[in-house]
Amino acid sequence: MENKLQKRYGLFTAICMVVGIVIGSGVFFKGQNVLAHTNGNVMLGVLAWAIGGAVMVICAYTFAKLSTKFVKVNGIVDYSEAMVGKKYAYAMGWFVSTIYYPAMTSVLGWVSARYTLELFGVNPGDAATSALTLTLGAFYLILAYALNILAPKIAGKFQVGTTVIKMVPLILMAVVGIIYGLVKGNTQDAFTNSFNSDSSAGFIGVLGAVCAAAFAYEGWIIATTINAELKEPKKHLPIALVFGTIIIVIVYIVYFLGVTGGADVNTLITQGSTAAFTNIFGKIAGKILIAFIVVSCWGTLNGLMLACTRAIYSVSVRKNGPKPEVFGELSKSTNMPTNSGVFALVVCGFWFFYFFAANLNSKPLFGVFSFDSSELPIITIYGMYLPIFIMFIIKEVKAKNIKGAIAPVLAIIASVFMMFAAVYAHGVKPYQDAKAAGEFSCPILFYLIVFVVIMAIGIIFYRKQNGVSAEEKAYAEESETEF
Repeated sequence: MENKLQKRYGLFTAICMVVGIVIGSGVFFKGQNVLAHTNGNVMLGVLAWAIGGAVMVICAYTFAKLSTKFVKVNGIVDYSEAMVGKKYAYAMGWFVSTIYYPAMTSVLGWVSARYTLELFGVNPGDAATSALTLTLGAFYLILAYALNILAPKIAGKFQVGTTVIKMVPLILMAVVGIIYGLVKGNTQDAFTNSFNSDSSAGFIGVLGAVCAAAFAYEGWIIATTINAELKEPKKHLPIALVFGTIIIVIVYIVYFLGVTGGADVNTLITQGSTAAFTNIFGKIAGKILIAFIVVSCWGTLNGLMLACTRAIYSVSVRKNGPKPEVFGELSKSTNMPTNSGVFALVVCGFWFFYFFAANLNSKPLFGVFSFDSSELPIITIYGMYLPIFIMFIIKEVKAKNIKGAIAPVLAIIASVFMMFAAVYAHGVKPYQDAKAAGEFSCPILFYLIVFVVIMAIGIIFYRKQNGVSAEEKAYAEESETEF
């Protein structure tokens, strides 16, 4: 049995991992939410996209600096171990294995099914077709699992292909939409209204817009999952993280400008970006757009499942967690962690059922414990970045490299801001709305309870190691010499 993952991916695949996972279905619709929060003020909308993008780029750049120093089996877990310690690495590995990766992956399974059915004229919102949506979504999860476990190289090529395809409508709308807006006067009107606006949206409106934009930027950290499978990882992963995130920010902003050029802001707020596509390209554009969204969802689902299948393996290869001898095993034929993949598929299945029952039923099955599992884990992932960034600063200061501490300081500020934005979007406002209606609802509180319970289960499986292997000792010594 091979005990190491093979070097199978190049720089372009790594960049496509970053771009392809972040750019999913959200980018096609978040512009509508951004404009609604800013009362149609396009300039404030651009600012919101820029702020959300800045948060992503700053954090990605900080992890890019870490990726030049450490390579083991799974980026985020490796960095947690090198910066904070084994216990924290285990906690991070358990969290991404049981909550962060599978929760997002399961939602993409449902979203992929939803838009596939819509493409073929089936309304997935009808009660009669909800079972069909659930079935197709489960099929997509299994298909993504099979592709990544049985044919990892094909999965990598699929990630590249879908990333290229999903960029077509974004770039097309960016270029043609801006030209169309200038010719028709929509762009001038939008910016004139922005200048003449009394900015009544204010800070709260911009913050809400940033929330909408920020969630469309999530997922870039997942690219670090394949660091051990990259050719020249210390060279290629940093480039992929920085270059990939910058590409995303530019594409999002110019796409937003293109959409606002394709239709007036009031139409966009009520009908979404489909109105801009229809105005420019005709009615058939609606179907074409949905087809691109389906492909986009497939690519994002593939990248998320790629991360899921390797998640518990990164814990098990450290001789920790439940049955490390089982989940840390690699297949002789594919050199893939097959058992880890099965674990991931089961956990994804749980979160898939949870999302469907908690968010899509007319009466949420889990009552007060029904929360948006696609967005709330973001609060905890950014919170768990903080100890890594803090220790990064301490190590740089000890090495008398004050300049090197600037990036993690900025990353801490960005992470705290993201947590605040998520609390605002899913805690304060929903709670106030429920209170006004005479009900009690605080999604963040009940999510955090679930988070604590799952992490407590992880503690039960934590194994205290009495010795240190030669490999771990060499890794620790290498980590120390990097600073």
